Amino acid sequence: MLNLLKTKIGWLRLVGFIEGLSLVILVFVAMPLKYFYDEPEMVRIVGSIHGGLFLLYVFQVLITSFNYNWNFTSITWKLLLASVVPFGTFYVDKTILIKMDAEKK
Repeated sequence: MLNLLKTKIGWLRLVGFIEGLSLVILVFVAMPLKYFYDEPEMVRIVGSIHGGLFLLYVFQVLITSFNYNWNFTSITWKLLLASVVPFGTFYVDKTILIKMDAEKK
């Protein structure tokens, strides 16, 4: 995991993983607590954290895109689209970013 901190793409992968993990917690822990046990507090907390991580992911995509001079039509749009598709950050990490990160090392 510490290897991810060595490159901008690694940072993007890490932020994407944490953002995706926050969605998993929101959907599979907080939402059931709200609707099955009438405990909405965790949705407010995890939802706020997830929203912040979502914005951090979008900013990290843009920062990384500018640092590596990516063309918007080639990679950047896919990474931004992944941020709005549920669990999309896991998919782009596995299919795109892990390969790019290996090339940059």
